[in-house]
Amino acid sequence: MSNGAISELMGNVSEGWVQAAEKAAAFTVLVDARKRLPGSGVVFSSNMILTADHVVEREENIRILLGDGSVHVATLGGRDPANDLALLRLEEAVLTPTEVAEREGRVGQPALTVARPGPEGIQVGWALISAIGGPVRTMRGGLLRRFFRLDATPFPGFSGGALVDLNGCLLGINTSGLAGGTFLSIPVAVAWEIGDILARHGRIRRGYLGIRSQPVEIPPALQQSLNRVQERGLLLVGVEENTPAAAAGLMVGDILTALNAQPLNDPEDLVSVLSADVVGKPVTLELLRGGQKVEKQAIVGER
Repeated sequence: MSNGAISELMGNVSEGWVQAAEKAAAFTVLVDARKRLPGSGVVFSSNMILTADHVVEREENIRILLGDGSVHVATLGGRDPANDLALLRLEEAVLTPTEVAEREGRVGQPALTVARPGPEGIQVGWALISAIGGPVRTMRGGLLRRFFRLDATPFPGFSGGALVDLNGCLLGINTSGLAGGTFLSIPVAVAWEIGDILARHGRIRRGYLGIRSQPVEIPPALQQSLNRVQERGLLLVGVEENTPAAAAGLMVGDILTALNAQPLNDPEDLVSVLSADVVGKPVTLELLRGGQKVEKQAIVGER
């Protein structure tokens, strides 16, 4: 390939990145909701924005700066601290729709981080999706179902901003507030699902049994009682009074092995199945007690 052809190719690639950034700029906003440097946000609907929960330190007088330079006042529509997401509402339906990527991000995929941390305009960083993980317990007390780990620099004000592919389509919402400063992105499918719940209910409901547990190995002889191979369960080391677990008759020393026939190997499994779908509903708890399988019924509470 000649030098001229290489130069033309690189020029086309560079122009493609510029166009991707310009497209993302239309749905990336400034969120001024704390004393220090503002954060960023991503348009969720014509009058709603998703941002990182940790950048929303006040619930009143939240200022939103759009790409056209207009400033709007937003109110807090709901929070999900566990996944570091917050929903903001504008009175006017003035927001440019976000174009969502048709395909979920993949390990090794190059991307752009796009933010609007100041009135001067957007800022853009280079990123690589270095890993896809989850579920994982976060520093904010919840379970993040899925995340992208980014090989990227978490510049100030980039939390709440967009991760976009090289076509400028949204892959995720970025945050450095979930894992001790590690730059992560919440995949758009997860963020949009949480945003929809916040838009309807203002909060995320999470189930609660009222137990403290730790993983424990299940000996092969006890696995026979389960009629399946399951090497680990949850040893109950505490049962709180006046809780669903206490009402169901759970005891310290029981090994919790399944909920509604879903095996439980570690505490993350339990957090995952105690979703909003089971709050207030009866569930079947499978236990090992004295070497025998026991089933108990419990009504899941709300944390």
